Amino acid sequence: MCPESSRNIREVQCASYNNKPFMGRFYEWEPFAEVKGSQKCELNCRAIGYRFYVRQAEKVIDGTPCDQNGTSICVAGQCKSIGCDDYLGSDKVIDKCGICGGDNTACKVVSGVFKHTLTNLGYHKIVEIPEGATKINITEMSKSNNYLALRSRSGRSIINGNWAIDRPGRYEGGGTMFTYRRPNEISSTAGESFLADGPTNEVLDVYMIHQQPNPGIHYEYIIPGDNVISPQLLAHRRPGEPLNGQLGMAEGTSHEDEDLHRETDILTGQSAGTFPVIQPGRFPSHQPENQVPAMQPPRQNREHNWKQVGKTECTTTCGKGSQYPIFHCVNRITHEEVPEGYCDSSTKPIPEEEACNLFPCPAFWDIGEWSECSKTCGLGMQHRQILCRQIYANRTLTVQQYRCHHLEKPETTSTCQLKICSEWQIRTEWTSCSVPCGVGQRTRDVKCVSNLGDIVDDEECNMKLRPNDIENCDMGPCAKSWFLTEWSDRCSAECGAGIRTRSVVCMTNHVSSLPLEGCGNNRPSETTPCNNGPCAGKVEWFAGGWTQCSSECGSGTQQREVICVRKTEGNFDVLDPYECSYLEKPPIQQSCYLKPCGSKWFHTEWSTCSKSCEGGFRVREVRCLSDDMAASSQCDPQLKPEEKEPCNTQDCVPEIDENCKDKYYNCNVVVQARLCVYTYYKTACCASCTRVANRQSGFLGRR
Repeated sequence: MCPESSRNIREVQCASYNNKPFMGRFYEWEPFAEVKGSQKCELNCRAIGYRFYVRQAEKVIDGTPCDQNGTSICVAGQCKSIGCDDYLGSDKVIDKCGICGGDNTACKVVSGVFKHTLTNLGYHKIVEIPEGATKINITEMSKSNNYLALRSRSGRSIINGNWAIDRPGRYEGGGTMFTYRRPNEISSTAGESFLADGPTNEVLDVYMIHQQPNPGIHYEYIIPGDNVISPQLLAHRRPGEPLNGQLGMAEGTSHEDEDLHRETDILTGQSAGTFPVIQPGRFPSHQPENQVPAMQPPRQNREHNWKQVGKTECTTTCGKGSQYPIFHCVNRITHEEVPEGYCDSSTKPIPEEEACNLFPCPAFWDIGEWSECSKTCGLGMQHRQILCRQIYANRTLTVQQYRCHHLEKPETTSTCQLKICSEWQIRTEWTSCSVPCGVGQRTRDVKCVSNLGDIVDDEECNMKLRPNDIENCDMGPCAKSWFLTEWSDRCSAECGAGIRTRSVVCMTNHVSSLPLEGCGNNRPSETTPCNNGPCAGKVEWFAGGWTQCSSECGSGTQQREVICVRKTEGNFDVLDPYECSYLEKPPIQQSCYLKPCGSKWFHTEWSTCSKSCEGGFRVREVRCLSDDMAASSQCDPQLKPEEKEPCNTQDCVPEIDENCKDKYYNCNVVVQARLCVYTYYKTACCASCTRVANRQSGFLGRR
């Protein structure tokens, strides 16, 4: 076993990496225990003051405990259990009787609940714990204003005696160590308790300091079986004392005599148990008749005798200690000290205890342990009990707080934080809406992240505070519009009448082709007439050359002029077409395709101007589309048509209403007096009041 003051073996292993750089920096390392399964036997260390941990080694040193609670240890990187017999892999455990590998038959469990109703305030006996008892557990069944108390049969108070309430802690009594607990958490409902492993070497009495209705006291302890004698008990047993809390009786002892050993609780009228109590004087010590007296030592020379030369140092500096006289052998005449062999040892005085330093010690603040943090993560509160105490006669007593006024009182409450709570983190921005128009949905990634930065289960975060990871999005109504290209630059005829063309497509305000009827019946024209001047010809069908393709790319048309002419000498006279009707007329139009267009700019018609005068604006939508009318980004940005332009920049001319005139010459006074709000003045000074109203509405509009 390692000494209690030694460092934890995992701390030692992690600290060995303090002088080794990690990613170019030096850190101080401490064990990180929040791991599961096979990771328990890895050396996982956390950088002190940082929110990350590192696996410094795949395996800890053999013999390192797997965790802080169990008895298993790591061997070759695997967690192995240890039995109570200290064999690796053994499944033996200590039974309730304290025997390794036992079957719980070597002892008896005594348990019960004290539920009696008490009326008087003060100390009331609950149960007695016999000599040799082990695994003692006295627990209040729920929190109350009552207190448990413990005293020995000899009358010595162990816990909460003489109306002095001790703070929770460890107290020695009856040959064992009792742990006194009094939960002080605000939210706790647990009562106080005494716990001890035992065995006890004397009978102990448990009391309750009654102040409010009894919530019930559960008691339990273990005593050796009828045929089992505890070696530890025999070591403390004196002649005439009971064994395991019972007196041995001669074979002829009657049951009436046995009843003399049963004690009845005078406070409750209930039997305190079947544990006989040895009454003082029941077994007087006497010397057997056949005892031979011991030989007396021969008398020594009376030239020397015992003399008190001083006293031992007082056991305490205050609060009533004890000291003893010191006797040395001296010459009766010269009083010089001589070896003790010169004096008769049988005449040496027995040193008797003497009280010393009777003045009380200064009062002090007795600081209790902090309670558990009110919250498992994040900022919480914890409490502790602060009592003013004073030591006297080797006992620590609780006194009035004014006696500690010379000292600063420690805080009874404090903030605490076991760890930073896991929190919700938004890991991504919202995605695009699932539809280009109308109502759709969009999503984002929301995760629960621990204080170490790891993604954990959502249950570890407050579900009430979880940000939404999906929501509806409204992209507006799915409008439909005609999209047009610009007119082609070339006329289909080099001379005479021809046409120019453009492309027309019906689309919603997102890229998706619709049937032509989707935009209504007002489809813009795809052709417009053009004329490059008259042409000359001869009498016959005369076909001119094909014009350039109406579209520089994609599908288009070519035109040519076909006329009826009469050829004259050096000239051609144009005749009416019917003159050539008996001849087959050549085609005047054909389709053409020069090359794929790639992407081109399309736009809608201009909207209505936003104002009828004084400058408004109108807008249109512009899209870049490929040959198959799909959205494209390949159009030249410098050729993109304007999407907004000014319109109706002329000044507004008010309409003159012949029926709205001023009937008086001084209507300006009516305006200045702000009388236009009245019907009479509004009619009598109609023109002036109207002008003022128009100016005010214009001013408000500009604001």
